[in-house]
Amino acid sequence: MSLIRMSSPHVTRSNSSRGVMQLVLFAMIPGLIALTAFFGWGTLIQLAICLAAGLLFEAIALKLRGMPISYYLNDYSAVVTAALLAVSIPPSAPYWVGIVGMFVAIMIGKQVYGGLGNNPFNPAMVAYALLLVSFPVQMSGWNLPYVLVDQSSWGIPSFKETLSVILGQPSAIIDSYSGATPLDILRNQGAATTEELWRNNVTLKDGVAAYHAVAAAWFMGGIFLLYRKVFTWHTPFSLLMTLFVVSALFYGYDPSNYVDPFNQITLGAAMLGAFFIATDPVSSATSNRGRIVFGIGIGLLIFIIRTWGNYPDAVAFSVLLMNLAAPMIDHYTQPRSYGHKRARVGPKGK
Repeated sequence: MSLIRMSSPHVTRSNSSRGVMQLVLFAMIPGLIALTAFFGWGTLIQLAICLAAGLLFEAIALKLRGMPISYYLNDYSAVVTAALLAVSIPPSAPYWVGIVGMFVAIMIGKQVYGGLGNNPFNPAMVAYALLLVSFPVQMSGWNLPYVLVDQSSWGIPSFKETLSVILGQPSAIIDSYSGATPLDILRNQGAATTEELWRNNVTLKDGVAAYHAVAAAWFMGGIFLLYRKVFTWHTPFSLLMTLFVVSALFYGYDPSNYVDPFNQITLGAAMLGAFFIATDPVSSATSNRGRIVFGIGIGLLIFIIRTWGNYPDAVAFSVLLMNLAAPMIDHYTQPRSYGHKRARVGPKGK
């Protein structure tokens, strides 16, 4: 008799991997709605591009490996990866950015290790990190929120105008809504204090509510996944609490040069990372204690890179670094087997 050894998540039942992935996609709907409402059609167009490219590359990889294509495409893992990458890249990024990202995510971040359940890193974050390092110009063209429309003579870009920009045709309307994100502004504050930036910068003063609304949407989706027991509270809670507490300590010490803790967790991708990226069951820690350590590590790295690193947001790099540490965390945090006492080391091994 031969036994088949498979790594989690298992796909032996229709309500396992496929059901979980569908719940994750459903939980992302509030975030997608918020991004579209405040930042335009770009995110939905990027989603369509990433989805088409991801399914194509997944099918090619499965074909090359001699695996049943329809069976593994139905687990929705490629769709979730496409959705995570689409909401991570700038809405007006050129179409080829999503295509290159999905090639890296599927081919290098996932299939080269053996497919779903075997990848040591989060595929979407592997792709995002490579895109950010390789194409910094295309990855830095973020849209300003549309709540600033009253302060501009341009109208809100239509779906057609947004699509034409993504396909490579420049647009003055889109350019008028491109600018630095709040984390970019706060990080590159120059001689101005944090309080002066909040008073004088139009994006921080009038547009920050849009970023808070998007974070709230990701939080709602995350709570839904917690309610459905897709993951436990340990990783997202420890990540957000660590980022909040460390930010509060530094902000309390010098509020003129550090971001307050509320905005640390509501600006950028902290909320998205806490509930939709760091909770990946394949590349994160497995025990409850390990998940807490895993989340604490990500929260610390996010603050360190945001404050003293070269990138204003650091969720992708923090998650990838902790993915490297996950096996060691599992080794030292696994609970003892039921019915066995903890080993004691004393004289003569007693």
